[in-house]
Amino acid sequence: MLTFIIIALVFIFSVIIHEVSHGLAALRLGDPTAKYMGRLTLNPVKHIDPIGSVLVPLITYFAGGFIFGWAKPVPYNPYNLRDQKYGPALVGVAGPVSNILIALVFGFFLRVLLVTGQVSAVSQSAIGSVFSFAIMINVLLAFFNLIPIPPLDGSKLLFTFLPISEETKLRLEQFGFMFLLLVIYLLSGPISIFLQAVQSLFFRVIVGIQI
Repeated sequence: MLTFIIIALVFIFSVIIHEVSHGLAALRLGDPTAKYMGRLTLNPVKHIDPIGSVLVPLITYFAGGFIFGWAKPVPYNPYNLRDQKYGPALVGVAGPVSNILIALVFGFFLRVLLVTGQVSAVSQSAIGSVFSFAIMINVLLAFFNLIPIPPLDGSKLLFTFLPISEETKLRLEQFGFMFLLLVIYLLSGPISIFLQAVQSLFFRVIVGIQI
């Protein structure tokens, strides 16, 4: 039970840091919307979405043994950004970058624990399991959010580097979530295989173990 609570806390703060990173990037680029709305904080109350942060994680954990979900998106106004061309892409990529950095930190400390013998086998240690989960969930959050379909962060990169009209952008954003659900339903197998491959590569290169 204690391990589950720690894992839940790691998950919650991973998604919160993801969202706060969007707001900080927007603020740095000239948009104070998230700051004025009190969203540049690690206080979970400001970010928890009842469905994405509580219900979905509980369902996924008890149904499949893993946790997945999301926090309330941090709002920003792209028209306030000083860099109108690349600003939205920078704001969008800030979330995944924050998750990669978190995964790297946990990966470094897990490698140190393994090398020094503090943890002999990841699966047989509570701290090893927690660190391993922190790495997996943050790699998952980073690369899943880079899928170029609204409302995911990858769509900001798509809109920045491909010649897409404003009308097309609006249509994609309007129906993006339904399209995303369809893509996940039809391509859940390949997407899962890809994400597992990325996680395995991360563990092999950063932690020095094979999963």
